Amino acid sequence: MAETRAPHLADLPPSPWVARWAPLIRPGGEVLDLACGSGRHARYLAALGFEVVAVDRDPGLFPEPPAGVTVLGADLETGPWPFPGRCFDAVVVTNYLFRPLLPVLAGSVEPGGVLVYETFARGNERFGKPSNPDFLLAPGELLEAVRGRLRVVAYEDLVVDTPRPAAIQRICARREEAG
Repeated sequence: MAETRAPHLADLPPSPWVARWAPLIRPGGEVLDLACGSGRHARYLAALGFEVVAVDRDPGLFPEPPAGVTVLGADLETGPWPFPGRCFDAVVVTNYLFRPLLPVLAGSVEPGGVLVYETFARGNERFGKPSNPDFLLAPGELLEAVRGRLRVVAYEDLVVDTPRPAAIQRICARREEAG
Protein backbone atom coordinates (compact mmCIF):
# COMPACT_ATOMS: atom_id res chain seq x y z
CA MET A 1 0.00 0.00 0.00
CA ALA A 2 1.36 3.45 -0.92
CA GLU A 3 2.32 5.73 1.90
CA THR A 4 0.41 8.99 2.10
CA ARG A 5 1.91 12.14 3.50
CA ALA A 6 0.58 15.51 4.40
CA PRO A 7 1.34 18.08 1.71
CA HIS A 8 4.43 20.15 2.37
CA LEU A 9 3.61 23.85 2.65
CA ALA A 10 5.69 24.56 -0.46
CA ASP A 11 3.40 22.13 -2.33
CA LEU A 12 0.28 24.07 -1.42
CA PRO A 13 -1.11 26.51 -3.95
CA PRO A 14 -0.64 30.19 -3.21
CA SER A 15 -3.15 31.93 -1.04
CA PRO A 16 -6.12 32.97 -3.19
CA TRP A 17 -5.68 36.47 -1.72
CA VAL A 18 -2.09 36.70 -2.96
CA ALA A 19 -3.07 35.27 -6.36
CA ARG A 20 -5.98 37.72 -6.66
CA TRP A 21 -3.81 40.80 -6.15
CA ALA A 22 -0.58 39.72 -7.87
CA PRO A 23 -1.72 41.37 -11.14
CA LEU A 24 -1.46 44.77 -9.42
CA ILE A 25 2.32 44.34 -9.03
CA ARG A 26 4.41 46.17 -11.63
CA PRO A 27 5.43 43.62 -14.31
CA GLY A 28 8.93 42.34 -13.58
CA GLY A 29 8.87 44.18 -10.25
CA GLU A 30 10.70 43.34 -7.06
CA VAL A 31 8.65 41.65 -4.35
CA LEU A 32 9.46 41.12 -0.69
CA ASP A 33 7.98 37.86 0.64
CA LEU A 34 8.25 38.35 4.38
CA ALA A 35 8.33 35.35 6.73
CA CYS A 36 8.34 33.21 3.60
CA GLY A 37 8.57 29.82 5.30
CA SER A 38 8.98 27.14 2.65
CA GLY A 39 8.45 29.63 -0.15
CA ARG A 40 5.10 28.84 -1.74
CA HIS A 41 4.41 32.51 -2.50
CA ALA A 42 7.98 33.26 -3.57
CA ARG A 43 7.82 30.36 -6.03
CA TYR A 44 4.45 31.49 -7.35
CA LEU A 45 5.53 35.12 -7.78
CA ALA A 46 8.83 34.16 -9.43
CA ALA A 47 6.88 31.99 -11.89
CA LEU A 48 4.90 35.14 -12.78
CA GLY A 49 8.14 36.91 -13.64
CA PHE A 50 8.79 38.91 -10.49
CA GLU A 51 12.16 39.17 -8.76
CA VAL A 52 11.50 37.95 -5.22
CA VAL A 53 13.44 38.51 -2.03
CA ALA A 54 12.20 35.81 0.36
CA VAL A 55 13.02 36.39 4.01
CA ASP A 56 12.61 34.04 6.95
CA ARG A 57 14.26 33.43 10.30
CA ASP A 58 14.97 29.89 9.09
CA PRO A 59 16.14 30.00 5.46
CA GLY A 60 16.64 26.23 5.65
CA LEU A 61 12.87 25.89 5.20
CA PHE A 62 13.40 27.07 1.61
CA PRO A 63 16.47 25.10 0.51
CA GLU A 64 16.14 25.15 -3.29
CA PRO A 65 14.75 28.46 -4.48
CA PRO A 66 13.94 28.75 -8.18
CA ALA A 67 15.45 31.33 -10.53
CA GLY A 68 14.23 34.79 -9.64
CA VAL A 69 14.21 34.15 -5.88
CA THR A 70 16.85 35.27 -3.41
CA VAL A 71 16.47 33.78 0.08
CA LEU A 72 17.72 35.73 3.09
CA GLY A 73 17.89 34.52 6.68
CA ALA A 74 16.97 37.26 9.14
CA ASP A 75 15.39 37.38 12.58
CA LEU A 76 12.66 39.92 11.94
CA GLU A 77 11.72 40.21 15.61
CA THR A 78 15.04 40.65 17.42
CA GLY A 79 17.44 41.62 14.65
CA PRO A 80 17.68 44.85 12.68
CA TRP A 81 15.38 45.43 9.72
CA PRO A 82 17.36 43.91 6.83
CA PHE A 83 16.24 46.52 4.27
CA PRO A 84 16.70 50.00 5.75
CA GLY A 85 15.63 52.64 3.23
CA ARG A 86 14.74 50.04 0.59
CA CYS A 87 11.32 49.85 -1.06
CA PHE A 88 9.66 47.12 -3.11
CA ASP A 89 7.01 46.98 -5.81
CA ALA A 90 5.09 44.66 -3.48
CA VAL A 91 5.35 43.38 0.05
CA VAL A 92 3.59 40.05 0.64
CA VAL A 93 2.95 38.62 4.11
CA THR A 94 0.81 35.62 5.02
CA ASN A 95 0.27 33.85 8.33
CA TYR A 96 2.70 36.06 10.24
CA LEU A 97 2.25 38.94 12.66
CA PHE A 98 4.86 41.01 14.44
CA ARG A 99 3.13 44.31 15.18
CA PRO A 100 6.25 46.50 15.37
CA LEU A 101 6.88 45.71 11.68
CA LEU A 102 3.48 46.94 10.44
CA PRO A 103 4.59 50.58 9.93
CA VAL A 104 7.92 49.43 8.48
CA LEU A 105 6.10 47.28 5.92
CA ALA A 106 3.75 50.09 4.90
CA GLY A 107 6.82 52.31 4.47
CA SER A 108 8.59 49.68 2.35
CA VAL A 109 6.15 49.90 -0.55
CA GLU A 110 7.27 51.86 -3.64
CA PRO A 111 4.96 54.52 -5.11
CA GLY A 112 2.49 52.53 -7.22
CA GLY A 113 3.35 49.38 -5.25
CA VAL A 114 1.12 47.20 -3.10
CA LEU A 115 1.03 45.59 0.31
CA VAL A 116 -0.73 42.22 0.26
CA TYR A 117 -1.18 40.96 3.81
CA GLU A 118 -3.21 38.08 5.23
CA THR A 119 -3.02 36.60 8.71
CA PHE A 120 -5.00 35.31 11.63
CA ALA A 121 -7.49 37.46 13.52
CA ARG A 122 -9.27 37.41 16.84
CA GLY A 123 -11.80 34.63 16.82
CA ASN A 124 -9.27 32.15 15.47
CA GLU A 125 -8.83 30.68 18.95
CA ARG A 126 -12.06 28.72 18.40
CA PHE A 127 -10.39 26.90 15.47
CA GLY A 128 -7.05 26.12 17.13
CA LYS A 129 -3.66 27.77 16.79
CA PRO A 130 -2.70 30.47 16.81
CA SER A 131 -4.87 31.29 19.79
CA ASN A 132 -2.60 33.70 21.66
CA PRO A 133 -3.95 37.27 21.27
CA ASP A 134 -0.37 38.45 20.62
CA PHE A 135 -0.60 36.62 17.27
CA LEU A 136 -4.16 37.57 16.34
CA LEU A 137 -5.13 40.85 14.70
CA ALA A 138 -7.66 43.01 16.51
CA PRO A 139 -10.72 44.10 14.52
CA GLY A 140 -9.66 46.66 11.92
CA GLU A 141 -5.98 46.45 12.87
CA LEU A 142 -4.72 46.10 9.29
CA LEU A 143 -6.81 49.09 8.26
CA GLU A 144 -5.23 51.15 11.03
CA ALA A 145 -1.75 49.98 10.04
CA VAL A 146 -2.06 51.56 6.58
CA ARG A 147 -4.25 54.56 7.43
CA GLY A 148 -2.74 57.75 6.01
CA ARG A 149 0.05 55.81 4.27
CA LEU A 150 -1.55 53.51 1.70
CA ARG A 151 -4.89 53.50 -0.15
CA VAL A 152 -6.97 50.42 0.64
CA VAL A 153 -7.90 48.47 -2.48
CA ALA A 154 -9.62 45.63 -0.60
CA TYR A 155 -10.03 44.50 2.99
CA GLU A 156 -11.71 41.49 4.56
CA ASP A 157 -12.23 40.31 8.12
CA LEU A 158 -13.86 36.90 7.93
CA VAL A 159 -13.83 33.17 8.61
CA VAL A 160 -12.54 30.93 5.83
CA ASP A 161 -12.93 27.18 5.41
CA THR A 162 -9.80 26.44 3.36
CA PRO A 163 -7.06 25.45 3.61
CA ARG A 164 -8.53 24.98 7.11
CA PRO A 165 -11.15 26.88 9.11
CA ALA A 166 -9.63 30.12 10.41
CA ALA A 167 -10.53 33.67 11.35
CA ILE A 168 -8.44 36.01 9.22
CA GLN A 169 -7.95 39.58 8.15
CA ARG A 170 -6.50 40.48 4.81
CA ILE A 171 -5.73 43.67 3.00
CA CYS A 172 -4.45 44.85 -0.32
CA ALA A 173 -3.31 48.47 -0.17
CA ARG A 174 -1.47 50.64 -2.68
CA ARG A 175 0.98 53.50 -2.25
CA GLU A 176 -0.17 56.36 -4.45
CA GLU A 177 2.07 57.25 -7.39
CA ALA A 178 4.30 60.27 -6.79
CA GLY A 179 3.30 63.44 -8.58
